[in-house]
Amino acid sequence: MAQVSVTINGRAYRMACDDGEEERLLGLGRRFDETISELRSSFGEIGDQRLTVMAGVMMTDMLSEAERRLKAMEAELSALRESREAALSRTAESQSELAGRVDEAAGRIEALAQELNKSVREEQG
Repeated sequence: MAQVSVTINGRAYRMACDDGEEERLLGLGRRFDETISELRSSFGEIGDQRLTVMAGVMMTDMLSEAERRLKAMEAELSALRESREAALSRTAESQSELAGRVDEAAGRIEALAQELNKSVREEQG
């Protein structure tokens, strides 16, 4: 198990993480520290604990909104997939119907050609 030192609000915190996750954890720490810095610049010195709670709530709100949007996009993707399947099904049905009509027309043309050949032979014979 790897360990990294994450600096949040001017304090270093040693944290454990899975091997290979060090950069990810450092990035998350930087992002959380940036949120605390933004709050500090907006509200001034209101206490470390209060800043940390506000940053946590703010990031939880962002996560909640991202989850809501993800669910909406997943629902939209599902609807699009269903629409695509319905369109493919309609296309297959149309192609099948068209093939049937082409076969029918080919049969008529063949029958007309035979009639025409018969008429020509009768006129010549």
